[in-house]
Amino acid sequence: MAASALKKIILDGRSVNVESVWQVAYGGRGGGHSHGPGHIHSHEPVTLELAAPAREKMQISRSYIEKRVAAGEVIYGVNTGFGAFSSVRISDSEIEQLQRNLIRSHSCGVGKPFSSEETRAIMFLRANALANGHSGIRPLVVDKILEFLNRDIIPVIPCQGSVGASGDLAPLSHLALALIGEGRAWQDGREVPVIEVLTNRGVQPLELKAKEGLSLINGCQVMTAIGLLNAYEARRLIWMADLAGAMTLEAMKGARSAFDPLIAKVRPHHGEAETARNLMRLLGPSSAIAESHKDCGRVQDAYSLRCMPAVHGAAKNTLRRAIETLEIEANASTDNPLVFAEDGKILSCGNFHGEPAAFVLDFMGIAISAMASMSECRIEKLINPAMSGLPAFLAPHGGLNSGHMIVQVAAASLVSENKILSHPASVDSIPTSADKEDHVSMGTIAARKLGNIVKNAENIVAMEFLSAAQALDMLKPLEAAGAVKPAHELIRTRVPYAIEDRVFSTDIEEIKTLIRSEAVSECVERAVGVLEI
Repeated sequence: MAASALKKIILDGRSVNVESVWQVAYGGRGGGHSHGPGHIHSHEPVTLELAAPAREKMQISRSYIEKRVAAGEVIYGVNTGFGAFSSVRISDSEIEQLQRNLIRSHSCGVGKPFSSEETRAIMFLRANALANGHSGIRPLVVDKILEFLNRDIIPVIPCQGSVGASGDLAPLSHLALALIGEGRAWQDGREVPVIEVLTNRGVQPLELKAKEGLSLINGCQVMTAIGLLNAYEARRLIWMADLAGAMTLEAMKGARSAFDPLIAKVRPHHGEAETARNLMRLLGPSSAIAESHKDCGRVQDAYSLRCMPAVHGAAKNTLRRAIETLEIEANASTDNPLVFAEDGKILSCGNFHGEPAAFVLDFMGIAISAMASMSECRIEKLINPAMSGLPAFLAPHGGLNSGHMIVQVAAASLVSENKILSHPASVDSIPTSADKEDHVSMGTIAARKLGNIVKNAENIVAMEFLSAAQALDMLKPLEAAGAVKPAHELIRTRVPYAIEDRVFSTDIEEIKTLIRSEAVSECVERAVGVLEI
């Protein structure tokens, strides 16, 4: 499943990664998103298909569970009630009604809906989990999810209402509701009854059989999908933070010596060495700016400059581990009960509990918040003449002009907001379902707030680019080198030097557009090659 050639994805339950989730969510849909070095550089539309071996395994699993039921066995979720009603036996004639009732009653989501792109990712992961063949459902169920995706029939799923165990019950119920022809779907950016969309496109709704409603909603695919999309964005942003930090270091006349490869060798965290190498390549071995202060007598720079390898590197390590965990989750079987036909077992279990994902989602939020906090520290240094030696607030005519005074204030506001959002959701729990489900993960809350953290961090890094570019102009005719110089020039194609005050929020949005395009990564790659992420 090469990221560079994702036009058709064959779903086998084992091969999903962060790139394929992003491609299914955004492929062919534009959105202006950048992918950074080494990532997908196109918006090719994708089609999805169930792999033949996965189809066969699903059918074996289904046949096995039907045999056990036909023998008169009582199986949770097949011919019993759910949760605290697990001891209630359901008659054979009511089994299909049981599944419909489950989906309808559990469709209790509230709040703003997930975007259509986020919902595509959720559907993709739900189909992939079922393709593992441990749920005892018909392959037709996965076929129907893929048909919806391939025909761009996207359910409206409210984003609030999941506690992250037994999986993402409420939001996944809204997904299942659409599959059976109820609920709502997106059409031209509007919410309409899904049955209208199905009728107009000649698509038949799914008729649920035994266990299929339960299997559609048991799992952590909402938190995992939202987490992987945010991790993709965060990975790009961490690389951009390296570039913004390099620009600030040049503007602050900082030292390159803190990035000497000898330093990382004696503290061999992968991300630290990786970041130090990135910074040295971005900065180049020297520049006219660096030469101008080589004998200035400054012993060492502030932490926000000197410690970039340690902090950015730790964020990279955290992100790498989080993506690894989320990719494992994306290819896992999270149903209850699970069917192991070859072993002759149907096992009740807790694989739907979201804690593995919840922990790393919270950890990612903490890491991105800390990285963005360091970015704001560098903005503060740039506007402070006692630290930078530049005009106060980077204003050429201070007093009449306020310069970047409120750029830093806005960044500080976002940093503080991220501190609140970084409180881990996964340390919370509350008993549900008459105390039968007495410990839950809150992983979907962790995934959603991670998205807000990443958006805030992106704004902070854009603000650093804005201030660093202004500061570099104030050092002319001295110029930067490496990739800093062409990156600075690229920013100036969209955001001119501020001789006097203007609406800087417009500049921030322009820089975010550059961050979310391939322009910055291509500019850097032309100058110094592909960097490490």
